[in-house]
Amino acid sequence: MNTSSNKAPRASNRINHMRSGPRSAAAAILGIVLAGCGVLPSDRPAPVGDARPAPPVVDRAPATPPSSAGPVIERPGARWVAVGWADLPGWTTDRSAELWPALRAGCAKPAPAWAELCQRAARFTPADDGFAREFLQQELQPYRIEARDGSTQGLATGYFEPLVTASRRPRPGFTVPLHRPPPDLGERKPYWTRQQLDTLPAAREKLRGQEIAYVASPLDLLVLQIQGSGRLRITEPDGSERTVRVAFAAHNDQPYRSVGRWLIDQGELRADGASWPAIRDWGQRASPQRLNEMLWSNPRVVFFREEAIAPEVNGHSSNGSGNGPKGAQGVPLTPGRSVAVDPSAVPYGTPLWLDTTEPLSSAPLRRLVMAQDTGGAITGAVRIDYFWGTGEVAEQQAGRMKQPLRLWALWPKGRGD
Repeated sequence: MNTSSNKAPRASNRINHMRSGPRSAAAAILGIVLAGCGVLPSDRPAPVGDARPAPPVVDRAPATPPSSAGPVIERPGARWVAVGWADLPGWTTDRSAELWPALRAGCAKPAPAWAELCQRAARFTPADDGFAREFLQQELQPYRIEARDGSTQGLATGYFEPLVTASRRPRPGFTVPLHRPPPDLGERKPYWTRQQLDTLPAAREKLRGQEIAYVASPLDLLVLQIQGSGRLRITEPDGSERTVRVAFAAHNDQPYRSVGRWLIDQGELRADGASWPAIRDWGQRASPQRLNEMLWSNPRVVFFREEAIAPEVNGHSSNGSGNGPKGAQGVPLTPGRSVAVDPSAVPYGTPLWLDTTEPLSSAPLRRLVMAQDTGGAITGAVRIDYFWGTGEVAEQQAGRMKQPLRLWALWPKGRGD
């Protein structure tokens, strides 16, 4: 979703093979861990484009009867039906140990049902993928997630963290500001619309002095606002460069309108082609007047706060969790292992098994992820927004992802809360 942006691969985080390890040794270590540990411990707007019901996922494993008669869990937005581990297509092929950074991040703010299990999981790093699976299978019960009408088919879209070139001060080529929340934001509800903030002197005056940085294009600003956060490769007044994160701080309390839908309604893009890359390409070719019409079709404006980015160690942030922006759960997102969900259907901090496909290749995408975020268009039981990370590949994958989905939740055994 970014314009002068660079993003780190998300698709490259895919699991293509399984690390092998002695199952008997893993089981022995698992027994020691479980016996010895005891009891321990985004108001992000909707994605661009036009989400619509997707066809069923193909290449499925045949359904098998549940291995245990676990309870049905009724949630406000979904129904969970206990199944057996064999029902999870591709379960033994994921690099399950790669879930642990995201799992640990989620365990920083666990749901009540997860407190004890999180304490145990935090005490070790799985020796291999087989060990990780054995731990999860011993501790958790899988549930098929269904809509209230019994439907098991849903939709997977993607999002990413833009990387945008910026300048701390306005200069030629960098004249579009992104802002902190204005001081009077809480006094006027709803606040000024995007068009008013761009055109009315009284509205523009409210933003004076709230500039964080300046980007090259309104499209750069739009992608940051749609994604709700991003990284700025920023030039400071002394000429030095550094990378910072701008995170969601507030919005103007106006409704979110999809610019992709506007372009479809205007006959500028086809419904099956309203991806972010296509929107950006259209915006770069459009006249200034037409570009403003598209931008002003979405009255919502997002305001940001600046954050430091934790240094990475062996591909993960120095605090051992994901190095992405914080999601709605309040923990950093992990590329390829964090998703946004409808919290009425799936509580934050829930491990999920997803069965979907790659957006560019349609290859199966089956893996463990953590429910750690939400978004304006992420509604429904079988619905996720997959966090691809940062970089150009992430942008390409997220911008085109609109895939059929089936979904399973993994929940502590014996807990219905």
